[in-house]
Amino acid sequence: MEMLQLFKRLLILKTKAFVSVQIPYGTGIKIYITYRKEVTNMFPFSYYTPTKILFGRHTENQIGDLVQKTCCKKVLIHYGSGSVLRSGLLDRIQSSLHEKEISYVTLGGVVPNPRLSLVYKGIELCKKEQVDFILAVGGGSVIDSAKAIGYGIANEGDVWDFYDHTRQAAACLPIGVVLTIAAAGSEMSNSSVITKEEGMIKRGYNNDICRPVFAVMNPELTITLPAYQTACGCTDILMHTMERYFTNGGNMELTDAIAEGLMRTVMKNALILRDDPQNYDARAEVMWAGSLSHNGLTGCGNDGGDFATHGLEHELGGMFDVAHGAGLAAVWGSWARYVKNDCLHRFYRFAVQVMGIEDTGSENETAFRGIEAMEDFYRSIHMPTNLKELGIEPTDEQLKTMAHMCSIAAGGSKGSAKKLVEKDMLEIYRMAAGVC
Repeated sequence: MEMLQLFKRLLILKTKAFVSVQIPYGTGIKIYITYRKEVTNMFPFSYYTPTKILFGRHTENQIGDLVQKTCCKKVLIHYGSGSVLRSGLLDRIQSSLHEKEISYVTLGGVVPNPRLSLVYKGIELCKKEQVDFILAVGGGSVIDSAKAIGYGIANEGDVWDFYDHTRQAAACLPIGVVLTIAAAGSEMSNSSVITKEEGMIKRGYNNDICRPVFAVMNPELTITLPAYQTACGCTDILMHTMERYFTNGGNMELTDAIAEGLMRTVMKNALILRDDPQNYDARAEVMWAGSLSHNGLTGCGNDGGDFATHGLEHELGGMFDVAHGAGLAAVWGSWARYVKNDCLHRFYRFAVQVMGIEDTGSENETAFRGIEAMEDFYRSIHMPTNLKELGIEPTDEQLKTMAHMCSIAAGGSKGSAKKLVEKDMLEIYRMAAGVC
């Protein structure tokens, strides 16, 4: 039977067809193939990954050499909470810079959903100290904050303009990364997300000029993460590829195979880490997947991706300050059910190739079971699948406000699986809240 299932999967991939394998009485095998329409014409693409990666144990000890090669004069070491202090990581980084006689200043205090006020503080400090290189020591929040500071130093005017999409950045201070959390993929991406405290507005900005010069990735640095933070990270990694996977514009077989393999790998190792958080190999798989999931690789040849779930979560994060990965999990199932029929071929493929769902003979039913299986996975790693499980119960007025703000941030509409406007966004929020 295993060989039959492998043969079936190959047929699905090669023919884009429903494949039903039946073994009637006796030894005869009947294979039924029904062809189905799928968008497969690839789009032209540009793939840009200038970030040098140093991956493995003790790689953080090479920071002095890496920074020295940039020929900078003074470094800002940017970090979050006291964990980099308690672990001794900050001391090791400072010692490495001392050995190379590289001057530095420090700025800690980055929080999840990084704040604009600290970005302003970092810009002021860097200008005063004549910093010309930023070293982000942490996860996505720290790296995003570093990118925003880099924009603010290298451009005149208010850095928030870039996140408000009223103008484009012309330059960014060079950035290096010592990664301590596998999640956002910001160590190789062109993205950053900042929250403005006034109005708690959470906005993202993408520009290739902010991609880090290098990223040092030692999976051991993630071993002490709390289980919830690890699960949030795995969810975020999955979502970065899923946002590029569920599209109605162009696909490539190779890109799909990479995306599907990445998603299966993350789910497998998320379960290993749930039960064995000290597992180095599982940490390494997840860490590398995080980088590949958001550096553009899993979107080559499509229309740029959907990213509606991210837009919906940004408003949740802005209003309620929830963990990003958990917020994504809480709205994904409602989004998926709402858009499924408009992108059925992709949800069907996801169900079969990623979630291992047997073809029921009905594309719609198979796709639906794939969505249910993904939600079961989220629950298995203790991630929420609705807003109540996330720990929030927004009023209908708050749901309307979030939908309105999401629509504004998207420029009126967002999505590829299905183009969403404000009324669609509100409906998804209501589904996630369990009020419709």
